[in-house]
Amino acid sequence: MKEPDATLSTALAKLREQHVRITPQRKLILDYLMNHENHPPVEEIYKELAPQMSSLSLATVYNTLNLFVELGIVIEIPNENGGVRYDFFGRPHYHAICENCGKVTDIYDPNLPQIASMLENTAQKQSGYDFNACHIELYGLCPECQAKGITRAS
Repeated sequence: MKEPDATLSTALAKLREQHVRITPQRKLILDYLMNHENHPPVEEIYKELAPQMSSLSLATVYNTLNLFVELGIVIEIPNENGGVRYDFFGRPHYHAICENCGKVTDIYDPNLPQIASMLENTAQKQSGYDFNACHIELYGLCPECQAKGITRAS
C-alpha cells in the first residue's frame, strides 16, 4: 500500500485548492502514482496508462507531471542513467536507493519532519538560503543485490 493516510480525493482537493482543473488525464496519472511504489519514469507511466485512455499523450503526461512537481505533490528522483523518476509525495518520506540496480524504496519515519527541519535550519545558517523543501536519499545495496553477493565499493 503506497500512502495509507492519503487518498485520491484528498489529493484532488489539494489540486482544487490551487485552482487546478481536474481532468480525467490528471486524475488517472495521480491515481497511478499514488498506487504504485515503482517510482516510474514518464515513459513507463505513459506506457501503463495509454491503453486505459486513448486521449492520453506523452506530452500530457510530461505536462501533468511538471504541474504536480511545481505544486509539490509529486517529486522528481534522478535515476542512474541521467533520467528522472516520479513519486507521489502526499506523506513525507525519504528514499533508500540501491547503488547497483537503482531500485528506490520509500521509507516512512515519524521523525522525518523534525529531521528535515533541523537540516534546513543548519543549512540556512550556513548558506543563507530560504528553503521550502527537503528530500533525503540514502544510498546502499538493496536486499536483492545483497542476496546476489554484490558488495559495496569501499
